Amino acid sequence: MSNKEVDKCPSDLLPEYAFIGRSNVGKSSLINMLTGRNGLAMTSATPGKTMLINHFLINKNWYIVDLPGYGYAQRSAKGQEQIKRIIQSYILERVQMTCLFVLIDSRHDPQTIDLAFIEWLGENGIPFVLVFTKADKLKTGRLNANVRNYLNKLSEQWEELPPYFVTSSENRTGRDELLAYIEQINKNLKTEIG
Repeated sequence: MSNKEVDKCPSDLLPEYAFIGRSNVGKSSLINMLTGRNGLAMTSATPGKTMLINHFLINKNWYIVDLPGYGYAQRSAKGQEQIKRIIQSYILERVQMTCLFVLIDSRHDPQTIDLAFIEWLGENGIPFVLVFTKADKLKTGRLNANVRNYLNKLSEQWEELPPYFVTSSENRTGRDELLAYIEQINKNLKTEIG
């Protein structure tokens, strides 16, 4: 199911795990890797293609939600404002959103736009996890240094760091760990419901 309005999202109460990141961070590739279905989320050479809230039902138990990417500079001011509204309304209003996975390109130094978005999540009390993408593009030492650098930057503002995962859609790094994390949350939710 795809739409632009949060009130048109699925009406059931299944948990939703939303994925978001800057345009071209590898979000569609990650979703395809997690589900094992190559064409599920549309990958594109043109960043900023996702303009909708896309729901994918997994095992009739929970949803992966593909949110539009933020920070795509080629978009008009009106287009950027529209994307911001879609993202914020989903994150702030959607009670089914169980956890937000914030994707970070592991090749780059901490980006101001990502740090500002993460700070906004903290201010609004949104549960989130960091997912470092494109791990296969770096040698292990460089990758570890970049992740550590990022966490150090966050710890300047945060007393407690969020959970994080290192992934590669190319070689399926992090797939089992991410799915196990979601599975554990789903089990905890079932226990709480009773």
